[in-house]
Parts: sequence; C-alpha cells; structure tokens
Amino acid sequence: MNKPQHPGSTSNFIRQVIEADLASGKHVKIRTRFPPEPNGYLHLGHSKSILLNYGLAKEYGGLCNLRFDDTNPEKEEQEYVDSIVDSVKWLVGEQAAAPLYASDYFDFMYQCAEHLVESGNAYVDSQSAEEMKHNRGSFTQAGVDSPFRSRSTAENLDLLKRMRAGEFPDGAHVLRAKIDMASPNINLRDPALYRIKKEKHHRTGDKWCLYPMYTYAHPIEDAVEKITHSLCTLEFEDQRPFYDWLLNKLADGGLLERPLPQQIEFARLQLTHVLLSKRLLIKLVEEGHVDGWDDPRMPTLAGARRRGYTPEGFRRFAERVGVAKENSWIDYSVLEDCMREHLNEIAPRRMAVLDPLKVVVENYPTDQTEELLIPNHPQKPDMGKRPVPFSRELWIERDDYQDSPPKGYFRLFPGNKVRLRYAYVVECVSYDKAADTVRCRYLPETRSGTPGSDSVKVKGNIHWVSVKHAHQAEVRLLDRLFKTEKPEGQDDLNPGSLKKIRAQLESGLREAGTEAVQFERHGYFIADRDGFNRTVTLRDSWQKT
Repeated sequence: MNKPQHPGSTSNFIRQVIEADLASGKHVKIRTRFPPEPNGYLHLGHSKSILLNYGLAKEYGGLCNLRFDDTNPEKEEQEYVDSIVDSVKWLVGEQAAAPLYASDYFDFMYQCAEHLVESGNAYVDSQSAEEMKHNRGSFTQAGVDSPFRSRSTAENLDLLKRMRAGEFPDGAHVLRAKIDMASPNINLRDPALYRIKKEKHHRTGDKWCLYPMYTYAHPIEDAVEKITHSLCTLEFEDQRPFYDWLLNKLADGGLLERPLPQQIEFARLQLTHVLLSKRLLIKLVEEGHVDGWDDPRMPTLAGARRRGYTPEGFRRFAERVGVAKENSWIDYSVLEDCMREHLNEIAPRRMAVLDPLKVVVENYPTDQTEELLIPNHPQKPDMGKRPVPFSRELWIERDDYQDSPPKGYFRLFPGNKVRLRYAYVVECVSYDKAADTVRCRYLPETRSGTPGSDSVKVKGNIHWVSVKHAHQAEVRLLDRLFKTEKPEGQDDLNPGSLKKIRAQLESGLREAGTEAVQFERHGYFIADRDGFNRTVTLRDSWQKT
C-alpha cells in the first residue's frame, strides 16, 4: 500500500488531451461536468473534482455543468441537493450555473432503452437477483447466458412497456444490455440498464416506477449535454468500455450526435486521518458522534466552511496535489498548510486569552482607560490599525506566569519584566494565590510606539485583554476527527477533536463577522453560532506525533 506523501508536481495529462482536441478541431469549445449524487453532503474528496472540472472549463473558455445524478430515489433528498448547490457555489464562485438533473432526461433515456430493445441490443431478464449474480461469473470464470436472453424483440418491448406501466413488483424484471457474457471485463457481461423501483422521486414524484442504473444514465446525460471530456476517478476505468459501447449504439441509431463525450480517469483524493465513505459519514451523523453533516470537524465541504477553510485554500491544495493517473495517499497536513498559508495572508490579528489569569497593574490609575492603536496585520500596513482599550485589570494566559520558572522561561514570574504586547513593560511583583491574581507594576515611559519605549530591554512579550472591556465567548478548539492515519470507522474517532472553553476576547470581536481572524499565538479562528471555531493552529502539531 502506498505510504502518505507530499505530492510533487505532476504533468496534467487531462490538459494535454484537451489541448490536442482543440488543436485538431475535434471540439471548438470544451464542456465538463461535476455530477454528484444527492444522497449525502459533499466531502473533501469532491473538492478536487469540482476544482478540476470548473478550473479546466474556465482555463479554456468552456463551460462546466453541475448535474445531479438523481437516479436512486430511495436515498435522495432535497436537503442534499440544496447543500451541494451551496457548497459548489461557495467553492467556485461566479462560475457555478444553475444545476441540471438526470431526471430532466428520464423520458429520453426510456426512449433510448426502447431503441436498444428494438435494435437487438437489450432484453428483459426475469431471473432473480441471486441467479443473475451467480450466472455473471467471476474474474476467472466466464458468465452464463440468461435463459431469457433469446426472447423476441416483440416480447422484450412488451415487457419493458409493462414494467414502465407498473404492472410488476420490484425485482420481477430488469432490462439488460446484450453484449457478451464471456467478456473478460465483467462490466460488459450484459449490465443492467433499468430496474423496477416503486419509490417516489424528490423531483418527478410518482411519474416513474422504472429507474435507470447510474452506469446507463450517466453516459446519456453527458451526451445530451454535449460534454466533451467526462472526467471520472479511477474506479470508473473498467466502466469506460460500456460507456463507449452505449453511446456508439445510440449514435448509430441516430439518437445522439457525434463527436461523443470522452471519458478520462484520474486519481481520486485520498487524505490521511479522513473517512470519505458516505455510508460511514451517515452513520456518524445518525448515531450522534457529530452534530450533523456540517459539524466543523466533519470531512464535508459544509463542515470545512463552518470551520473556516477557504475556497482559495482548497485551490492551492488542488494545485499542490496535482492530477495523477495512480492513487496515492496525501497527508492531511498538506491541506492544513494550504489553509494556513492563505489565512496568514488575509486574516487580521486579534488578541484572545483562552485560559485566563487576572493581572492587576497596581500603579495604573483605577478608573483610567486608554486606547492603543494596534496594527491589524504586522506585515500588511495597508490593513490599517484598530483601537484596543487598556486598563488596570487585564487577562493574560495562565501559562504566561509561573512561580518558579524553568531555565529559559522569559514570561512573568516574581521580579521579572515582560512587555505587554503593543502596550507597556510591566514588572511582576507577586502572585496572590487566594485571589488567583498576578500583581504587577508598569513603566509609563515604555508605551509602545512612543520615544524611549525600548529603553527597557526585555525578552518576553505576552498578549492580554482588558478585563472590563473583554468579550467573553465560547471558543471551540477543533482538531482532526480521527486519530488514526487510515481510519475505518467510529472506533478511530479522536476523543480530543473538540474542546469547548470560555475565553476572554478583545472587545472588537464582539461584533465579529464571518471573516477569518488570527488569535495571536493560538491559530486561526472564525465566528460561528455564538462562538468561535479554530480553523487551524499556527503550526502543525501532528507531524511530531
């Protein structure tokens, strides 16, 4: 099995195919598609496919369709449709057009099915599911023809029409392609095209009781929409011969126009410390291990958005991972690094105390408050400054004080001086254990930004928040949902993936919007539902582990 790796640059073989097709005149304009099934929320793995399909379309002046493969009504819900539309628009912005649906083409797909029967390329099979599975054969043994494979065209057509009319129960018959039961590719051993399923569809209601199989519907959808390059992950490589067989049969019958879509496979996104199985993600939601599909710890795009991940971070990640022909594992830290890199550029800095310890500045006037102008981003002067109140009583981090510090500790302890970030140098006088309060004295001549402010040299520099101006809020320290590199289920959940604390924040964060901020020394955070979520730490702590 491949070991996790940081991906290097790879040649984008898909781009090479597109450029050759445009140069030869095969296509004047390219069209790609992102075809999710509305049976769950989009996960992190989908980000690669979304950005690849929309990115190539934009690069070559083409179009990309968002199209729902809604061919399995019993597992599909409008909630999933809405969440997918929302996630795609968030990730690609103005490129996202109104969605299309496989169900838009159900009538045409059925017309194609009748054509396949009439041309001798499909038949109605009445075997049980168990019999069909047994007669399909294996990788080492050829399949066996169905006893119903020789039905006449008239009988097949009659049965198909009665299937559509709802005369038969679920499982009584299926429509199968007539290809080759001895083919070494099992996907060509008369694959199923339609099955009876008396389920209400979230868009078509009770109109249909006969639904197309995904592998039948998908090529037709591509062709109807004039998709030029149908980009799929590697597990669909063995399906490509059927994809081509079906489209050529329908084109030969005059139902489709050439040139036909070309299916191209690429490696799917495999991240460590992540589960992307919809079945297992649904289980986590239903069993209450997480607080819904958009829980900020969930490996869904909705969860990533609430966590504070950015579309630009995903784009950088997609570029760094590249497009490959072979599957490989990508360490989750690569995604975190891309987010961290982007957030470092855009996130204004703020002061927040997550484990508060009170400091009293004894020689500072009791009723005085002064406003300090503090840069929003030390490396970006154009982001301006903000006023931050300073007063006699302050919050600092508990680990910024020690009674008996170890060697190399430069923060507060009795007799030591430190600078309060952007403010004054203070000297620690004592610690009042009963009141759990550190007592200090400040040096008025050391106010940051004033002449002589650096006259007192100190090695420690700590952040703070004014007690009477502080905004107390819940802060959620999020970590990876799974503790193991390649999780298999709920037994691999990380018990430390969520820690809720009451923190003391800079007063301006009381009116925080949806923009990312950096809590100095702590990481990047985003306001979310009466609190703040940690998006990512300032440094990767998992590599050491």
